[in-house]
Amino acid sequence: MIIAGIILMIAGFLTGITILWTIGIIVLIVGLVLMLMGRMGHAVGGRHHYY
Repeated sequence: MIIAGIILMIAGFLTGITILWTIGIIVLIVGLVLMLMGRMGHAVGGRHHYY
């Protein structure tokens, strides 16, 4: 999700489409939150590790 967010942000920046930029930021933040929760030992989506 983190990589997808970065790709969407870059695509939105290069093409000037603001909705891609916004979706990229949201996806990036969700990916970072899931990664942090997984590293802290919390089960994310029924899994103990989120990669």
